[in-house]
Amino acid sequence: MATTAVHGLTIGYEIIGSGRPWVITPGGRFDRESPGIREFATALAEYGNQVLIWDRPNTGESDVCFTGTSESTMQADILAGLLAQLDMAPAIIVGGSGGARVSMLTAARHPEVCTALSVLWISGGVYGLISIGNHYCSGSIEAAWTGGMEAVAALPEWAEVIAKNPGNRQRFLDQDPGKFIATMEQWLAAYCPRDDELVPGLPNADAAAIVAPTLVFRSGISDIHHRRETSEQVAERLPAAKLVEPPWGDTEWRERQAARADGRAAGLFVRWPLLAPILHEWANETLT
Repeated sequence: MATTAVHGLTIGYEIIGSGRPWVITPGGRFDRESPGIREFATALAEYGNQVLIWDRPNTGESDVCFTGTSESTMQADILAGLLAQLDMAPAIIVGGSGGARVSMLTAARHPEVCTALSVLWISGGVYGLISIGNHYCSGSIEAAWTGGMEAVAALPEWAEVIAKNPGNRQRFLDQDPGKFIATMEQWLAAYCPRDDELVPGLPNADAAAIVAPTLVFRSGISDIHHRRETSEQVAERLPAAKLVEPPWGDTEWRERQAARADGRAAGLFVRWPLLAPILHEWANETLT
């Protein structure tokens, strides 16, 4: 397990393979150990690529951090710094769900670190955005309001980042509850649907300025969290984007959720390795 300091934060990461640099960012607050992520990186590395997998701040063994206009924006800035520090910039930036948002924000805010971009499962729609904002922020706001930072640190949703990085407990306790609540409410507000932001935190004008070649995987029509029309609209807005079908059926997201809920499969990303040959072929065609 490797760590490095980026903008004052300890960030956990791993580099697999050698060759053209890539980085993979999963969704949710899932870390690089989530089933499917290392396997996806290994599949890409077998084509002669160097692949970075990492723990975003607030995931895995990285430090928690409560700064920035949104959680995804903060993580995007850290990713840009991490790529530069590891001498992997510019890289092909790949992400899904929350990782898609971080990837797009990285490409928009730090174009110098992005050779190309690929995204899937892009969160969207009124229900999709409001539900994830509530999932990420509401529990911590309520806990801080009623019980202070001790109550926040005791929440099950933060148990993993404290177990993998014990110093994170003190980082929670060091937060001023009022400032923490204000930050989390700002992060929550970032998910409110807006006509000028198809992707939370990314103004449509900034998205249209992403000139890196981009591969967008179309979302399933059955997916209420990552709406099909969101993926199609992202592909329309980015000037160098190509929209393609994913290597699975329409109900992939629902099937992965159900399998994880009943214990049949350990994670949401277990079939992401199927993306590797598609991405490798696209990169070869686009960048050579």
